[in-house]
Amino acid sequence: MNLKRILAISNKEFIQIRRDPRSLSLALFIPVLLLLIFGYALSLDIDKVPTVVWNQDASSKISRDFLLNFKNSKYFKITKYTDNYRDIEYLIDSGQVMLALVIPKDFSHFIESGKVAPLQLLVDGSDSSTATIAMGYVSAVVSRYNVNLLVNALAKQGIKPARSIQLRSRVWYNMGLNSRWFIVPGVISMIIMIIAALLTSICVAREWERGTMEQLISTPVKAPELIIGKFLPYFVIGFFDLFVGVLIARFLFAVPFNGSYLLLVFLSALFLTGALSQGILISTVAKTQLLASQLATLTTFIPAMLLSGFIYPIFNMPQAVQAITYFVPARYYVVILRGLFLKGNGMDVMWDDAIFLLLFAFFMFALTIKAFKKKVF
Repeated sequence: MNLKRILAISNKEFIQIRRDPRSLSLALFIPVLLLLIFGYALSLDIDKVPTVVWNQDASSKISRDFLLNFKNSKYFKITKYTDNYRDIEYLIDSGQVMLALVIPKDFSHFIESGKVAPLQLLVDGSDSSTATIAMGYVSAVVSRYNVNLLVNALAKQGIKPARSIQLRSRVWYNMGLNSRWFIVPGVISMIIMIIAALLTSICVAREWERGTMEQLISTPVKAPELIIGKFLPYFVIGFFDLFVGVLIARFLFAVPFNGSYLLLVFLSALFLTGALSQGILISTVAKTQLLASQLATLTTFIPAMLLSGFIYPIFNMPQAVQAITYFVPARYYVVILRGLFLKGNGMDVMWDDAIFLLLFAFFMFALTIKAFKKKVF
């Protein structure tokens, strides 16, 4: 291969990118926009659950003290008080609240007499996962209240409570359980995969549509030189997006980086090579920009979003779907980025993910070279 011819093709592609404001904005501004949107808007932390309360025993200090457990908790936000079921039904149906607590009128009497006091909880189950977590929060508050009642009752009788298990938890790598630390590295991998494939998916198809491919075919440029020449500009843009993504993660979202930057560059180069080669392969096969961009979106966005472990844990998926995720390169890159950012992993831990990325890059690049033919169909 001739380096001069490769650089000439790369320079031509750089000029084409500068003259195309849509591609330039897609490469430079869309990644930042997506990072900001996902980083700020997407959160797996569930707190301040909107709650409505109907306290039928409002004159009792016991019921008011019980409600303080919800008022003082960051997981609940009592937005409304009511005195009938009709308002509760309307508030839940309109989505203004997710939970409704109904305290019966004899609540304090049951507590004082040592009987089991009923408490009604109404939950909007249209969002099943959030509803399940919110119900768990309510159960935790009620359990803690019951324990305090038991301890106080035993203390009044002069009886020391039996020894119990004291759980001492320690969370590694994300002590505050901040979901943003979990999400942002995954967003970086998703953005690089999507942007890289989308940008390169139209670079060859554009030549066919504009009629300039025939001119390139008539030149001495060989097929591998043409592919590599078109590959290099987008490789530089991909690393620019990675650099911007890491800066935003570190200084805007305060996500710690405990790994090696050199290892980040090396493994990102493998991932970028595979993603860019996949885009060029799509562009080579599709021949039109519209079809190429649609295929790139279908083969990158959906797998990177749903099957990479970016949001949904892979171990919770059906076995058949778990098998499919092994063919999604973003799966391995998500693990690598989270390992580098949060755990400070080295190659001794991530070597298997690195091998999959290497195989993906080699396979896609070789397939792209083989698929491109210097002839007019």
